[in-house]
Formats: sequence, structure tokens, C-alpha cells
Amino acid sequence: MDTAKKIKVLIADDESIVRKGLRSTVPWEQFGMEVVADAPNGLKAWEAFLEYRPEVVITDIVMPEMDGIELSRKVKEAAQNTKIILLSCHRDFEYAQQGIRLGASGYLLKTAFEDEELEGMLRQFQQDLSAPSSRAPQDGERLKTLLFAWLNGHSDKFPAELATLHEGQWHFDGQPLYIYLIRTAECGSSWNGLLQDAGHDDRSMCEGMLIPYGEEYCYWVVPDSLRGAADSLLVESKSRCGKLQWSRRGSLLHSDDLKEAFQSLHKEAELERIYGVSGEDWPEPIWKAVNLLHSNPSADWSASELAEEVGLSRSHFSILFKKAVGDSFIAFQYKRKLRLASGLLRDTTLTMQEIAERTGLGDSKYFSKWFKRCTGQTPSHYRNQQKGEAPRTE
Repeated sequence: MDTAKKIKVLIADDESIVRKGLRSTVPWEQFGMEVVADAPNGLKAWEAFLEYRPEVVITDIVMPEMDGIELSRKVKEAAQNTKIILLSCHRDFEYAQQGIRLGASGYLLKTAFEDEELEGMLRQFQQDLSAPSSRAPQDGERLKTLLFAWLNGHSDKFPAELATLHEGQWHFDGQPLYIYLIRTAECGSSWNGLLQDAGHDDRSMCEGMLIPYGEEYCYWVVPDSLRGAADSLLVESKSRCGKLQWSRRGSLLHSDDLKEAFQSLHKEAELERIYGVSGEDWPEPIWKAVNLLHSNPSADWSASELAEEVGLSRSHFSILFKKAVGDSFIAFQYKRKLRLASGLLRDTTLTMQEIAERTGLGDSKYFSKWFKRCTGQTPSHYRNQQKGEAPRTE
């Protein structure tokens, strides 16, 4: 089998002997597979997943940095069709069940499984992944994974991929490009689904340019020559589903322009998701102010500085801010920093000092005191609780 067409496998286990054993004793060639990477912990495995985009992940459940359950969750969020095998010990059975619920294909007891058991799973994976319907969207899945990882701060590989696409598949004879972020929340279907329901079988203008982002979002890259058709299609679709929404950036001539447009649309969507409003719901200066706050989380803006930045007097800014947002500027800052800190504790392995710096809360000691005053919990206790770990003594 051509190496380029082999099914890629990632192995994650903190025991070197397990990783080496799986690499050397399993007849990977027999199943059209190759091990592209192995990792000693969940965090390294996640980084390797983003780099190689393997179709099969074999992971231990109990690992340092990030356990196999969290790794499985992140992998499935980024690439739903990835096959996952969990390696566990007897005492990890409940965790294995949790992994199965997340979409893992099965689990093996490290101390007792037979070669035939693993090989049976690999043989089934080979059949599933070699089917044309499963392998056709591979490039799109990889692009979706890279975009998701980049927008969420996990990897910086997407901009390079974007530059390559702009020189090749997305060149369109040098035409300016437009990027739409389509939101289908409450529509009961994805954007592709809405098009299919409307009988749009000829969607050649969408080929290679649609990038799904979660269940309710989709990025759509369109050349200038198809912008009118894209707008008409969106308006037609909205007439059937009033909840359909979209934002657009253009006219984009360079890959750096595309990069900034993706970031801008993502930030706008995040603000809308968090506050339940769009740019049209708030006065432009307030929307701009909130955008600045979220774009510069470590900056310690005062009301006077932000008012000047958006072209208002301090008093007018404070009144307008409270009326539009519902909180005073100080209360809003308090809640924003707490939300950001909680997310970093829950979703990353950053140190307390790094989180303090990212939230603009000084050093780790001050951050710990501030977080406990706000929540009644120390940051460490909150992190352990969210990750389902036993609390450590402070």
C-alpha cells in the first residue's frame, strides 16, 4: 500500500514499554496502517494529534498532564470520525465506560488482552476507514481540526495551511475573497443540511471552501465572482429558516487578510455567544469597547482609557455601557476576568502565574487570593474539581 494512503495511528501511554511493545509487535502493515507518533502523556498526544491528524488513537486512560478521557473528548470534538481505543487497568473500568460514552470504539485491559482482540478492532477500522464515504472528507476534516485548534490557542499551524490554500485551491485567478461565518443555531440542521433540504444538488461553488466549526457554525470562503450568488443563497435560506444568521468579511487579497478575517469573525461570534447579542444590538462604541476587552485579556483598561479609545467622554461611556450591557464597567470587568480565569483553569494546564498574567491579575499569590474571594475556592481546588481529580492539600 502507498505510504501516503496508509491509515495513521497515534499511541499515547506514559509507560515506554507499552508504547514500544505496540509499535513493534502489532503487524500494522497488515491493516494498511502506520504509527506516525507516540506520546508519553495526554498533552503531548494532543499536540501530536493536531500535527499528524491520525485516524486511529490508542490511548491509556491514566496519564500525566492530560488523561485519556480528556484527550478522547478533545479528539472527538475536533474530528468526530477518529477511531479511539482505550487502554485500561481493572480499576479504570468506570473511566473506560465514560470513554465509550464519548465515542471511543472500545477498550482493552492492558494486563490481559489477547492479540486477536486488538487485531479484530484494527481490521474493522481498516474496513470503516477505507470506505470511500469515510475517506473522501479527510482533507476537510484536517482543515477543520487545524482551524479549531488555532482559533482556540492550541496550535499555530492553520495560518501556514491558509497561505498554501490561497496560493493553490483558493487562488481563483487572484480574485478577492470573502469569508462568511454562518450560524445555524435553532435551524435544526447544518448549513450543508439546509442546502440539501432545499434541493441544491449542484453546489460546486462550495467545494473545498466550506469549513464546519462545531455543530452550529460554518466558515464559507467565496471568490468575488460568486459573492452575489452566495448572498442570494443565504437570503433564500433565511426565508425558510428565520433563525439563520451570518457575518461577512471581504474584500481579501492576501493570506494575512484571510487570517485576520477568521480571527475577527471568531471573536465576534464568541461575544455573541457569551452575551446573547450581536453588534446590531449594542451601540457601536460599546460593541467596540467589549471587543477590545476580549481581544486584550491581560490589559488593565480603566473606564477613562476605554472611553477615549472609542471616542466618548468618561461619563457618557459609563452611562451608555451600563444601559447597553446591564452591568457597570467595573462589574463587567470583574465578571469577565472571573470567566476567563475559570476557563483557563478548566481547559488548560497553564500555571497559576501564567493565568495571572493572561488575566491581568498580577502575580500568582494575588490571583489565588482574588479567585478564592470571588468563588470561595482556591484555584487549585477549582481546577481539580472541574477535571474530576482528587483535591490536593493546598
